[in-house]
Amino acid sequence: MKIYIAGKITGDAKYKEKFASEAKAIEDAGHIPLNPAMLPAGMKNEDYMRICFAMIDISDAVYFLPDALESKGAMLEYDYCDYTYKPRFYLEDIGGQHEEHS
Repeated sequence: MKIYIAGKITGDAKYKEKFASEAKAIEDAGHIPLNPAMLPAGMKNEDYMRICFAMIDISDAVYFLPDALESKGAMLEYDYCDYTYKPRFYLEDIGGQHEEHS
């Protein structure tokens, strides 16, 4: 299964490490991670979103990190998933613990 990772990038100095860790866990579980944190720096936000929407389109599901609620881009991805009926899941759905999920 191809799984896109959604979460806060802008304003998170350690986003690359966070996304890499999640990508490894997805890969270790036998799936293909689609990691937006691996895109090159220097583009406009709207360019990143166009690429991310394309990544979401080819994914089988989107995994939202706990900090996704803090990210304007991740919230756009959430709405895009809603609009396109893309399956979403969260930390709790794969056995994790997080208090902020609503």
